[in-house]
Amino acid sequence: MVKRIFMASVLVLCMGSAIAQAESKELTVSAAISLKNAFEEIGRLYQAEQGVKVIFNVGASGDLLRQIAGGAPADVFASAAQKDMDEADRQGLIVSATRTDMAVNSVVLIVPAGAKTSVKSFGGLSAAAVKRIAIGNPKTVPAGRYAEEVFNYYRLLPAIRDKLVFAENVRQVLDYVSRGEVDAGVVYATDAAARPEEAKIAATAPEVSHKPVIYPIAVVKGTKNETPARAFIAFVMSPEGQKILHKYGFRTGK
Repeated sequence: MVKRIFMASVLVLCMGSAIAQAESKELTVSAAISLKNAFEEIGRLYQAEQGVKVIFNVGASGDLLRQIAGGAPADVFASAAQKDMDEADRQGLIVSATRTDMAVNSVVLIVPAGAKTSVKSFGGLSAAAVKRIAIGNPKTVPAGRYAEEVFNYYRLLPAIRDKLVFAENVRQVLDYVSRGEVDAGVVYATDAAARPEEAKIAATAPEVSHKPVIYPIAVVKGTKNETPARAFIAFVMSPEGQKILHKYGFRTGK
């Protein structure tokens, strides 16, 4: 009897070891590029506490969604819009029960720090002096969709459509503006805060002018690292993780 109990205990230990070995010491997080700075800090702290290295794959939310749908390795998906996460859920790409909203952002109009144009509002984009306006490609970049919503709110789109320069992601918009390659651009408040010496905020879009900029996060279905993936989301939602997001300009519930 004792022998049987001993053998059963050994079997349980071996199974536990096998499960632990099956889960990697690396976690891949596909995240909206606007989360880059905040998530890198969160990742360092998570690694220090959990012993799991976090590898970030950042980009436009729509591009990340397509990558995951195509089989690209990812354990966690963090989007800059509900639409992309809704689509991921519809396609059965996430563990729905793990989905949670982690942060909120604002949409802002930025101009080069040394801009000679006097753009001080979204309405000013229709001025003849404004030749080029950068926004994310609305097909794949949530910030680009928000930008179009704001333009429609102000009934600007027909007048400025030919001025629009589409970027691959919101940080590329910031690059264009910082280098003075465009007269203005639309990004998130957190992006503008990352490089205040190179780009300045000319106006903040009122919340009624666009859908809420809410960032959802979820575990990717089929991951072999579901336990650390869930732990990462829990860390993001913890007071410590929310404090870091707030530090980088995101609005949070904690």
